[in-house]
Amino acid sequence: MGTRSEIQVLEERLRQAELGPDAETFEELLADNAVLVDQSGHAALAKLKVVEAHRAGKGPKFTAVDISDLQIVDHGSVAVVSCKGTFKGPQFSGTLKFMRVWQRKNGRWQIVAGSIHQ
Repeated sequence: MGTRSEIQVLEERLRQAELGPDAETFEELLADNAVLVDQSGHAALAKLKVVEAHRAGKGPKFTAVDISDLQIVDHGSVAVVSCKGTFKGPQFSGTLKFMRVWQRKNGRWQIVAGSIHQ
């Protein structure tokens, strides 16, 4: 399986985890030192915050998550993803834009950086 195919599978796992919610998937796929930039432009090591937001009974729950405009740029041991996510749920509905940097390290892919904005 090539890099693009591997990342497509992982991106689908993220989409499914949003519907769960499934904190374990975020725990696995986010590097411990992942730098995430939120909608206000604040950068932080935010893995714990993201994982906690996706625990059952916490944070927004979505009834639908659709990903569009998915682009994957392969840089060897790094892949850059950009996409739009349309979320529908009782606490939030709307479209957000994402950029994620995946790094292959020790035989597995993890997100090492990302951003989200409207």
